[in-house]
Amino acid sequence: MSGDSTDWSDLPETERGRATEDEARVRKGFWRKLKGGAARVPFAADAVAAYYAAFDRETPLRVRATLLGALAYFVLPIDAIPDLVPLIGLGDDAAMLFGALQLLSGHIKPRHREAAEDALRRAREG
Repeated sequence: MSGDSTDWSDLPETERGRATEDEARVRKGFWRKLKGGAARVPFAADAVAAYYAAFDRETPLRVRATLLGALAYFVLPIDAIPDLVPLIGLGDDAAMLFGALQLLSGHIKPRHREAAEDALRRAREG
């Protein structure tokens, strides 16, 4: 589900650059953030399912771009509330993902959730 870079040429020109940046940021930092402790937060399974949906070529392009935007915010080292702040540091990340997931949940398929559960199980074990 996470092969080569996405061809964003079907998006309006104003959105292409952002989608390309978001994709690169998510590819580079998503798994590192999960391994850094985010795999234990309550919304980790949703974040990983969103990751798999965002890189699934069957997911519509605009949905993929939106999910990647929310996931890029999740992996940013500096955001509105730093993740190092106990209890609330990941709250803004969760809110961003929750909003995107509420709008796009129909595009997150059982196969994405199953892949997420497998990936989280592996991350927590090793």
